[in-house]
Amino acid sequence: MKKTFYNSPLGKMTILADDDALYGLWFNDQKHFGGRYDLNKIAYGPSKMADKTINWLDHYFNGQKPSLADIVLAPQVTEFQKKVYQNLQNVPYGQTITYKELSDAIQNEQSKKNLSRAVGNAVGRNQILILIPCHRVIGSDGALTGYAGGLDRKEALLNLEGSLTHE
Repeated sequence: MKKTFYNSPLGKMTILADDDALYGLWFNDQKHFGGRYDLNKIAYGPSKMADKTINWLDHYFNGQKPSLADIVLAPQVTEFQKKVYQNLQNVPYGQTITYKELSDAIQNEQSKKNLSRAVGNAVGRNQILILIPCHRVIGSDGALTGYAGGLDRKEALLNLEGSLTHE
C-alpha cells in the first residue's frame, strides 16, 4: 500500500492504494484526514489502482461521468459503514439523497431503529471521497449540511454534477 497525491481543482488530495484496490481518497485539509491510517508511516509511490483513480478523477473533474468498473473500492470500515457506502453508491450522478432517505434505506435492511445519527457519522467518516459520493447527501430541507471536505467543496461537486438548481 502506497500513497500518492492528486491536485484536484478543489485542492490537493491524497490517494491510498496498492495495485489491487483503493483504500482512501481525502482532501489534505479535511476532517478525518487519513481515516484509520497513519499516513506518515506509509511510503509515497505509484500503484496501478492509484493511476486508475487519477484517470477517473481527471474525467470526473472534466464533467464526464466515469465508470467505477475498473476501480476496486476497499475502505477499511465497519459492516454498518459498508452498508451506508453501498447505498451511497446507488445515488446516481447528478442526483442527491437526504440523510433521512439514506437512513430509511438502511433501516429497511436492518431494523426499525432510528439510525439517522449513525448514518450521519458514517457519511462524515467516508474514507473514499467523491468515488463513494457522500457529497450527494443533503439535509431534508435541501440544505447543504456536513461534508468533511468543507461545504464549499460539496457545493462545487454538486454544481459540477448539475444537481444544484439556482433560482
